[in-house]
Amino acid sequence: MWQAIQARETGRTPCNSFANQLKSRRISSLQLSNRKDFVSPHRGAVNSLQVDLTEGRYLLSGASDGSAAVFDTQRATDSEASGLIEKHKCVFSVDKGHEHGHRFAVSSAVWYPIDTGLFVTGSFDHLIKVWDTNTAQAVVDFKMPGKVYRTAMSSLAMSHTLIAAGTEDVQVRLCDIASGAFSHTLSGHRDGVMSVEWSTSSEWVLYTGGCDGAIRFWDIRRAGCFRVLDQSVTQLGVRPPILKHSAVSTKVSAEKSSSGAKNRLKTLQSKHTGSQNMKGSSSARPSVEKARQKRLHPGMLSTLDRATAHYGVVTGLKATNDGMYLLSAGSDSRIRLWDTQSGCNTLLNFETGRLQTSKAIQMATSDDPALVFVPCMKTVKAFGMWSGRTTLMFRGHYESVNTCCFNSTDQELYTSGADRQILVWSPGGSVEGEMDQDEEAAEDKDNWSD
Repeated sequence: MWQAIQARETGRTPCNSFANQLKSRRISSLQLSNRKDFVSPHRGAVNSLQVDLTEGRYLLSGASDGSAAVFDTQRATDSEASGLIEKHKCVFSVDKGHEHGHRFAVSSAVWYPIDTGLFVTGSFDHLIKVWDTNTAQAVVDFKMPGKVYRTAMSSLAMSHTLIAAGTEDVQVRLCDIASGAFSHTLSGHRDGVMSVEWSTSSEWVLYTGGCDGAIRFWDIRRAGCFRVLDQSVTQLGVRPPILKHSAVSTKVSAEKSSSGAKNRLKTLQSKHTGSQNMKGSSSARPSVEKARQKRLHPGMLSTLDRATAHYGVVTGLKATNDGMYLLSAGSDSRIRLWDTQSGCNTLLNFETGRLQTSKAIQMATSDDPALVFVPCMKTVKAFGMWSGRTTLMFRGHYESVNTCCFNSTDQELYTSGADRQILVWSPGGSVEGEMDQDEEAAEDKDNWSD
């Protein structure tokens, strides 16, 4: 550790690479924390976890008993064992006893991305509620046509405050907090929508995964989805380099421009004669039919595409932080990595076991190292993003794990499941301990050591 600090001070190691190395070392040493403990107020399975996007401090949870709670991850409310174990009780919670509380299970709980003044909950009682954190009161209600499986808000949105809601209905609905009404209805799925995820590179792009096994890409500024992922459309590995692609495109454009001048005269000459011959010919019928298909509504065209991304229900979606790739989990116990630009399956083989099939799961990712944390029944596995190999395995829950939430600020992992517990996985040891180990190792060496 001292050598790394000295290399940073002398300028041999850039500050960013030093920070990434330290974070990578901390993430690689994640273990069940013996210093921090969350006292869960929930009496049912915890279905949702999220750390706020502004401070990275407050943890929001939603459970099957209809309750939602907020925890302060940095300031403990109590301690045990002479202050060695920090007890974190919820700052506040809302449950069925609250006058505006949900009557059935809370399936999703997300923070308002701008600040911690609002948060959103979705429930099986067909309601989506927007809560004021300061007063713990519901300020906006949205009545949905069925059970709410998942809600999401865009972390990049500067032009809208829309909540994407996936329900047991075939349509995806976008709820506008500003107006208190539905602004969009996205049609295309043939069954309920269990997972929704906003793009991390555009505030207008939405990803949805349905019980029909389809993953659809939507641009909310236009009607209909613009892409349906097909697991049979593949590419080997990551996308090709941009330089090669641009070189090929410039070469093709140059060839088109040279041949365009020659073909322009021919098209002008054949336009007059061709229009007269096509009036009474029977060969014009196929072209008319093609023109009619092009004039169809984009939403109607999207419903005709029956491609599937999984052999079963799409139970989870997670976009990478750079927005270039999308991770999906299905009831077929498969995890797939998709290229968001080409829409191709990268054929990356994740070493998964069994995944939950009856309810949505929540995955988490880290940048450096590039890992994806996936609930696999009673365990949580960390896979290499580009290798698919299992690098870490976390065992601590007594029942099935539903959610994973990674806190990039403290390099901590939060997990929850059907055992009603919220577990903290923190880096083992400390920086001071690593420095002491380096000093001891340096003292043990002499001039005769290799």
